[in-house]
Amino acid sequence: MRCKKLLLLYTGGTIGMQMGADGLVPATGFEARVRAQQALMPASEQPHWIFRELLPPIDSANMAHGHWLAMVAMIRAGVEDDGCDAVLLLQGTDTLAYSAAALSFLLLGLPVPVLLSGAMLPAGAEGSDAWGNLFGAMSALQQGLVSGVQLYFNGQLLHGARASKWHSEAFDAFRALPRQRHGAAATELPARLDYRQPRQAVNLAALPLFPGIQAAHVHALLSTGVQALLLECYGSGTGPAADSELLAALHSAHAQGVVLAAISQCPSGHVEFGVYAAGSQFASCGLISGGGMTREAALGKLFALLAAGMSQTEVEHWFALDLCGELLEG
Repeated sequence: MRCKKLLLLYTGGTIGMQMGADGLVPATGFEARVRAQQALMPASEQPHWIFRELLPPIDSANMAHGHWLAMVAMIRAGVEDDGCDAVLLLQGTDTLAYSAAALSFLLLGLPVPVLLSGAMLPAGAEGSDAWGNLFGAMSALQQGLVSGVQLYFNGQLLHGARASKWHSEAFDAFRALPRQRHGAAATELPARLDYRQPRQAVNLAALPLFPGIQAAHVHALLSTGVQALLLECYGSGTGPAADSELLAALHSAHAQGVVLAAISQCPSGHVEFGVYAAGSQFASCGLISGGGMTREAALGKLFALLAAGMSQTEVEHWFALDLCGELLEG
């Protein structure tokens, strides 16, 4: 579907930053800068757009769950109240992949395409990628995209729930590495996961396994009242299975209602608990497999499911099914 009216949602980030006393800082007034730059380009190349911004604009290093929910509300208003048929959301690159993944699940059912983009250098800086990313994303939407969330960067379109940031300086900062994607797709989404449904606060955490990890580390996280713990396991889903105290801590957490999920630390890895006995022992503690999901996708999915008010059993059920392409190709 070709875009006729675009919502340009600016949240801050490097793309619109200006120099302050301590370095680059988020700045307002970005709409005027975009329109001035667009005036230098052929009018036929870009769709009609309206501008909205998150106030105050943020450095994406400060991204929090509340910002995601605010984005959802602003996107919904742009589509339902302003009649926009596409959305371009601009934010900083540090957490751009996290936002793309989270919005992939928070916007399930939204009938229009959503693109996220940003820049490695501020608009106006010598050699910046800002205008290329912004107007390139606009052009992609103008030509027509299917509904769903994608990330546009350096001329590439990436699936919102598969992308990760790989470089801190290079313009091709984002990639979607090949991962084994298998499992079952959800045949029908529950009403609670529709983008129009209210969401509640969520407390979740991620913990990478490493040589020397202790049960005390898990207990410390659990003492904060987390509702879900994402374990970044070795290889295909293994960990220090000889540590009975660690396994007991995980088993106790699951018995108390904490959702335990597992992904692989490997950039192109996937979890398959039954390959090694160590993986099977971890699975017996109540862990559910994240398959080939990235950290960003797994955290975004857990957030969306828990924010919908789902129980531990419900979260485990839907986490294991493909909702928007995070687990299955296509």
